[in-house]
Amino acid sequence: MSFLIAGLGNIGSEYADTRHNAGFYVLDTLARLSNIAFISSRYGYIAEYKYKGKRFLLLKPSTYMNLSGKAVNYWLNAEKIDQENMLVVVDDIALQFGSLRMRKQGSDGGHNGLKDIILTLGNSDFPRLRIGIGGDFPKGGQIDYVLGKWTDQEIKSLPGIADKAVEVIKLFGTEGVEKAMNYCNAK
Repeated sequence: MSFLIAGLGNIGSEYADTRHNAGFYVLDTLARLSNIAFISSRYGYIAEYKYKGKRFLLLKPSTYMNLSGKAVNYWLNAEKIDQENMLVVVDDIALQFGSLRMRKQGSDGGHNGLKDIILTLGNSDFPRLRIGIGGDFPKGGQIDYVLGKWTDQEIKSLPGIADKAVEVIKLFGTEGVEKAMNYCNAK
């Protein structure tokens, strides 16, 4: 069985190490821990990860955040992966830094990457793993905040956050969405 794990972010050195690239960070962590590498392909960078008899296609879209749906839709169709076997990993300013939340479906929550995926697919019936980046910015400062670099303090915490997110991804593929949600959302 195959799964599509789409970690959202923006390509380019100016976006490296920014909060908006939390999805990229999680997939990069999984690739590094598994000794696999991403290759440049159509609409993104892909890597194949195998775990407990399951195949995970890791996707970092190269379409930029606001057009993530194009890459996700292409790879779902190209690999003939059912939408419920897709997990989108995304940053979320509504969650405090470091917290993780997983849902089976839902709104875009104001996130342009999720908004484009929902628009492109025509529905919001897909699981998403939200990585809390906090919302500590002045009114009108949201764009600068999400496109801003991680603080030194945040950088120290990122590996542990990403490790937990990687476990959620593995559970999603091997045990199902409910078990992954229970593990992820437990206090």
